[in-house]
Formats: sequence, structure tokens, C-alpha cells
Amino acid sequence: MPRSHRYAFIQGEDRRVPVTIVTGFLGSGKTTLLNHILDDPNHGVRFAVIQNEFDVSIDNKLLTDKVVDELIEVTNCCFRCSIRGGLIKALKRLYRKIKNFDAIIIETNGMSDPAAVAQTFFTEEEINTRFFLDSIITVIDSKNIIPRLDEQKPEGVVNEVVQQIAFADKILVNKTDLVDHKAISDIEARILRINLTAKTIRCCQSQVEPLALVNTKAFTLKNITTRSPGFFHREIKTTHDPSIDSVSLSFPGCLNMNMLKNFVHDLIENLGFDLFRYKGVLNIAGMDFKFVFQGVGFIFNGNYSERWPHGEERKSSFVFVGRNLKGGKLALTDCFLSCICSPVLRFRLGEEVLARTGRDNQKRTFLGRDECHSDDQYHDQHEDPPKQPLHVQLDQEQVEEGWTRGRIIKLWDEGNPYRIELIDEERSNVWGPIDSDLFVKKAQ
Repeated sequence: MPRSHRYAFIQGEDRRVPVTIVTGFLGSGKTTLLNHILDDPNHGVRFAVIQNEFDVSIDNKLLTDKVVDELIEVTNCCFRCSIRGGLIKALKRLYRKIKNFDAIIIETNGMSDPAAVAQTFFTEEEINTRFFLDSIITVIDSKNIIPRLDEQKPEGVVNEVVQQIAFADKILVNKTDLVDHKAISDIEARILRINLTAKTIRCCQSQVEPLALVNTKAFTLKNITTRSPGFFHREIKTTHDPSIDSVSLSFPGCLNMNMLKNFVHDLIENLGFDLFRYKGVLNIAGMDFKFVFQGVGFIFNGNYSERWPHGEERKSSFVFVGRNLKGGKLALTDCFLSCICSPVLRFRLGEEVLARTGRDNQKRTFLGRDECHSDDQYHDQHEDPPKQPLHVQLDQEQVEEGWTRGRIIKLWDEGNPYRIELIDEERSNVWGPIDSDLFVKKAQ
């Protein structure tokens, strides 16, 4: 639906640019919603996007590249009044390119107070004459919302989830597929106790008709001044829980997938409840595709996405947000860095080696399927899906002290350094997960 100007989108006398704020606690589904809106082919609206991120930006790598006309990142802040200048500068910068877009979406980070963002459009005259606040949309995670609402905060410390619900015009009750109907009803009852005027919309994976969310003029001063009588006359200060912190890093080099899987499994098992949000884009050794992961608490999801563009530096980036991470910052980053491996391997194609396969005669998998992605998901996106895992039956006489002789038939097979054909009657194949003498060593 081509248009030469945003007038086709904005009706009436108000020619200011509409702005939608998308907020919600960490892991609620904000970026998923943003991608859904941007990918929709029917609304024909050209969007500019402002993202408020932590130290290392991940969401811009997760964001669709199909529809965004302008993308500006404001990192390492919560849009609090004292540092709201970053948002004001971003809006002024966008206005110089006004012919390129029809509307703006601001995606806040999960710790932001939407009231401070909203205040910008009324206390800054230059912003008010060029933009208007169309609506505040809060996305909530049905699986985790009640514990977050019930969380006891120190005196003077704001509960971010309560603030985000209180200032919303529309509330997306997301991830309803993870809870039962009673839980959803309980959630909606809790929302009503905080915000009587907001419209609630149930959804899964943030799937909501975009035109029900943007250019609706849902934001009204009457509602917000009822919730916050001093909205115009005070500086909004938000004291965040000091126990909540983030750990982020961006670094070059490639990672061994099997070492990474072990580390992430242990991390989530030990710290799951205190991990509010984690996400990253990783460069996996032996793979030409980016590995994208994200999760909330104990729920982890990761798969290979698009190919690394030719000529782009392959760097890994991640961010973890949670409680009591300060003491473990160094350990967490060190664990990621310990997964870095050399793309140059010790053994060559055709070379005979000893593969560690175990000593008993039970059926075993030396290395099985990569549990971090789905073959079906991969096949939907790429022409060469990973092969099926190979389960190996080894009899006692074929094994000597836990090692079996074999020949290397492929290097970097699906993220594994070696694919080895065992010298046995079946010519069984196994993977060498890590280029170390613990798993693959020189044949004597």
C-alpha cells in the first residue's frame, strides 16, 4: 500500500506524528509484538522504531528487516527523567527524516517506567508540536506475571510491573497458551485492581491485529492524571530494585556448541528463577548461520536463523538480566569466553583417531542430536537441514578401554568438530563434540 506521505495514515486536522509506546517486563514478548506489527503486509504503515536497550544491543539483531524505515537505539538507560535527553534527541533526529515514515514505535526495556516516557510528549514543547502520544501498550507474560506482582520490594523501590500496568491504555495478556483459563481470569482480575480503564487483549506469541494497536488515539490525559495527579508538575523519579542487574558482552571468535550447551544448561538449572530475561546472537564454530537464543527463567529457546552476511564480522553478543547477578558477572562472562574455540582442528580428513565411546555394551549415543534447535524449524528456513542423530550400538569386543578406532570423514559437521566413522562391522558414525583428548585422540 504505497503512500507518498503520512497523511494517508493520519486522518483529521492533527498532522503530528503518532507515537506508540510498547512496554512490559523482561521477557513478556515486546520484540515479538514489534516484529509481528512490522511484518504484517496489510496495514501499509511505515514505521520508525526507537529501542531502549541495555549495554549490548541484542534486539536490533532480532528485529525483522522487512519494514523498518528508521531504527534508533538508546542504550544503557531507562528513559528516566534525568537522562530523558537521549529520547528527545532520538525524536528530533527522526523528525528530520519525517518523509520516510508514518508513525513511531518506542520499545522500552523491561525495567522502564512508561510514565517518564509519556511525560516527554507534554513537558517538552518542541516534541509536543511535532509528535503526539497515541497509546501505551503493555505486554505481560501470563506464566510469570503473578509472582512479579506479588514480589515484595524494599521501601521506596518501585515494582516495575505494577507501573507498566498502571499507565497502559491496552494490556496484552500474552502467552495464554502456557496457563489455564482460571489463571487468565485471575490475571485479568489483578489487572483491574491496578488499572480500571485499560483494554485487555488475550494473545499467544503477541499475535494481535496491528491496526487494533496503532493510530487508535487511546491515550487520554484524563486517564493518566487520574492515575498520577502530579503528572505535569513533578519530575518522575524511579528507584529500581538494586538487586536487579544485567550482564552483557560482545566479543569476536567462534564458540563450541557442545561446551555452550553444557554451560547454559547448568546456568538455567541453578539460576533459572532469578533470570528475568536473557537473549543473544552467537557465532557457532563450523556453522554459517547465526544462532539466536532467548529465554525467561527456566524457559529457553534457541535456533539457527539467517546466514552470516558475507564480509560481516562474526561476533557473539548476549545480555542476561536478573536478580543478584553482580557477584556472578565475572563468572558468567568467563564461562561464555571459555566456550571460544579455534576453527583450526588438530586432525585432518581421513586421519585415524580414537573416539571415546564408553566401555559397557549397552546401546549408546557418543554424541546425539543438538537439543538447542528443531530440525523442522531449521528445514523451514534453510536448504540444508541438520541430519538425523546417529545412535551407535557398540559391543564389548569392539571397545578397548572406552575408546574405539575410527576415521575422520568430515570436519565441522553441524557444529561438531569431527564426524568419525568407526572401524567396526557396521561402519557406525559418531560425532566428536570437542576438539580435545578427552573425546578424540591420536590413534596409537
